[in-house]
Amino acid sequence: MKIPMPIDRRRGLTAPWNLNGDSSLGAPAPLPACCNRKMPALPAGIRAFTIIECLVYIGLFAVLLGLGTVAFYRCFDNMKGLRRNADDITRALHAGEQWRADVRMANAEQQLETGDEPILHLPNKQGEIVYRFSTGAVFRKTGSGPWTCVLTNVKSSGIILDVRTHVNAWCWELELKPTQKNVRMRPLFTFLAVPEHGKQP
Repeated sequence: MKIPMPIDRRRGLTAPWNLNGDSSLGAPAPLPACCNRKMPALPAGIRAFTIIECLVYIGLFAVLLGLGTVAFYRCFDNMKGLRRNADDITRALHAGEQWRADVRMANAEQQLETGDEPILHLPNKQGEIVYRFSTGAVFRKTGSGPWTCVLTNVKSSGIILDVRTHVNAWCWELELKPTQKNVRMRPLFTFLAVPEHGKQP
């Protein structure tokens, strides 16, 4: 029995190194058929993404998402402020029209009490209607009934008698409190009314 020499034993343990079919040491041998397969190529027109490109796209998406969220909440706040302004304007117009109707129904001399809380007395056939302009609100009372708040969120309110050539008119200047800090247009209202008793021949 032949005992393999160290060089032969090393040759048996190492992979063959022969390209031309030679078993001599130092020449690489061909790989098996199962290991000699090439990776399939991508079809034409298909491009892959690298990790860096994916991270760039994720960063851009996060920035756009943040900007969209900020814009959404800003528009939502503006919408809420516009809705509050619309409600205040509607209430102010209703109060002004009611005040004008009460002034037109006055059939006797009107009386305005000036002071910290101006009070306007409007006598008519059904009794007397009184308006009181308190801080931040407008109140109305019919006869001996209780005071009813007809308008809130009032910044300033003033009534003056506008004496003209053939008529005496009452002017009510009203300003509401803005719901936003930076407003371009102040919510100002001016109502004019002529009482039946104030008409002159």
